[in-house]
Amino acid sequence: MKLISINPSNGEEISAYQEHSSREVMEILDLANRSQKDWKNKDVSSRAEYLPILSSLLIEKARELAICMAEEMGKPISQGIAEINKCALLCDYYSTNAVEFLQPNHIKTEASESYYIYEPLGVILGIMPWNFPFWQVFRFAIPVLITGNTVVLKHASNVQGCAIQLERLFRDSGFQDGLFQNLSLNAKNMEEIIAHPIIQGISLTGSTKAGKGVGEIAGRSLKKTVMELGGNDPYIILEDADIELAVKSCIDGRILNAGQSCIAAKRIIVEKSIIIDFIQKTTTSIHTKIMGEPMDDVDLGPMVNIQARNQLHQQICKSISQGAKLMVGGFIPEGEGAYYPMTLLTQVKPGMPAFDDELFGPVLCVIEANNQSHAIELANQSPFGLGGAVFTQNILRGKEIAEKEIQTGACFVNDFVKSDPRLPFGGIKESGIGREMSQIGMTEFVNIKTVVIK
Repeated sequence: MKLISINPSNGEEISAYQEHSSREVMEILDLANRSQKDWKNKDVSSRAEYLPILSSLLIEKARELAICMAEEMGKPISQGIAEINKCALLCDYYSTNAVEFLQPNHIKTEASESYYIYEPLGVILGIMPWNFPFWQVFRFAIPVLITGNTVVLKHASNVQGCAIQLERLFRDSGFQDGLFQNLSLNAKNMEEIIAHPIIQGISLTGSTKAGKGVGEIAGRSLKKTVMELGGNDPYIILEDADIELAVKSCIDGRILNAGQSCIAAKRIIVEKSIIIDFIQKTTTSIHTKIMGEPMDDVDLGPMVNIQARNQLHQQICKSISQGAKLMVGGFIPEGEGAYYPMTLLTQVKPGMPAFDDELFGPVLCVIEANNQSHAIELANQSPFGLGGAVFTQNILRGKEIAEKEIQTGACFVNDFVKSDPRLPFGGIKESGIGREMSQIGMTEFVNIKTVVIK
């Protein structure tokens, strides 16, 4: 079977990639396992010495890699270059901090000496999505590699060109054979790989449904998993908010990657005293955004494929039939490609797909709240808990809401939600388990071993 890559801007096939055979899969796993036995014995500084080279290579090839993303999944070139630059920053961050993060931790006890150390687990499988085909992989793979593990990547079927580029980047940066390998397989063929005894842990970024399936398989062998899954992020706009800032942040947090992001601004919960002003300013701003060919200077490229666009449109139409009001967009454009315009729905309420479901596309859903407590109640009325935001000019109040009231893995005050190598990233409830990035993310796929000497 072949994995087909199709350009979402015109529907044309880019390339077809042959799946790895069972024999090739076993060879990949065996090489990863053998390479890890040598890699784990290197000290952290030796493992990290390749990161500056990798960072420089990313910067050098940023446009080339951005073009690959634009062709395979529709990301505008400017956004693709920004994604590659962010990967380089992550490499720089761990190059600077990895040694400190993995130092033994000495604890004073009655023993002569007591401490704990971080031992790698072995071969870690990454199951990664198409929407940020470089960033998602880097934020998982770099901490895993530098802690002494090896990586086998199962990337999304439609971005195999990006997956090949990733493998080449690691090889050209000096990482030895077997440390980072791409596994070309359809998702339906992954159960045997997840269960294979060589695989010691699984990191998945994807849908909640996929997470539950992978978790069930991994759980039978008690394998460690880290999962970043779906999200339906609430943005609370309080009556004292800077409305211009809130509007800009909501649109910036939704238009990126055509809204196809787990941490996109999805449910915009606005206090009723300012909702008319907010809607007017949002409508005006949306009309300034340019949709078009991702190779051009545009704000919004195509969605990943026609099927995803049609599903989004159905969710919007059903919400409208249940009482939501369409203010902007909400139609399938004429012509080729999986394009869908920036869309604004108002009068969204619980029970509608626009409130209950994760709309994975460029749609802002505005929900009216009677007051602050009602806004918080609506924000938490979701099975998801990835990110959220609060907009208010009362910083102390915003901080208190972010810390104590919003049920998410991250909550931002007066800004849209974004990931940062320096900060832990992940969700709660059906948005996932575990954390990526920062020092915390670096210690997910390790054995924290206690040593006591008397």
